[in-house]
Amino acid sequence: MILFIIFLRKEGKIMIIAIDGTSASGKGTLAQKLKDYFGFAYLDTGALYRAVAKRMLDAGFSPDDAAMAQKVASSLKAGEMLCLQRDPSIRTEVCGQAASKVSVIPEVRKALFDFQRRFAFSPQNPDGTPAKGAILDGRDIGTVVCPEAEIKLFLMASPEIRAKRREKELQEKGICVIYEQILKEVKERDERDSKRAVAPLKPADDAFVLDTSSLTADEVFTTALNYIKSKEV
Repeated sequence: MILFIIFLRKEGKIMIIAIDGTSASGKGTLAQKLKDYFGFAYLDTGALYRAVAKRMLDAGFSPDDAAMAQKVASSLKAGEMLCLQRDPSIRTEVCGQAASKVSVIPEVRKALFDFQRRFAFSPQNPDGTPAKGAILDGRDIGTVVCPEAEIKLFLMASPEIRAKRREKELQEKGICVIYEQILKEVKERDERDSKRAVAPLKPADDAFVLDTSSLTADEVFTTALNYIKSKEV
């Protein structure tokens, strides 16, 4: 699940809006649209795990190596993380699958937990100045990282729709892919993420669930924004 959190400063108080979602449910596009609309700082927390996975793969280590994963996660610095989230090489399917494995390692989650909390409650713009708020996307922001979020959204879509979206995305990049293989990987990732012992993929009990299967990116944004405004954040 992917989770986006928006923090609004209102009379000195940081208001929190959490948005969870499965992979390829439209999370990245929604995050960017909300970032542009509110002018908030943005952290792709999924990229943190992808960064750890990429470092391990580049060094020839298995993503199942818990000790090495913890070492790599602990060594990442804030500026480095923000830079890596823009690195297209961490967006490959191989890196995504490795990140899903790395993310179930408790020591890795602990190493990255504090960083996410600091970013959420003290958001900064790229130039280092304080931001009006922050948008975080991840898999356990509303349930684990920031459970105090006052508003929570959960994005989902059918595995078939998500596989089609991923296929289209890769084909547009000139990458030859097989739909059946992508669908298989999507289902495997859902299974792994939803059944892991630490921070399993699931919507918060008080989340507003939004199925994006038949919605355009603009419709998802409008629906999410209307919900946010209805709560008078």
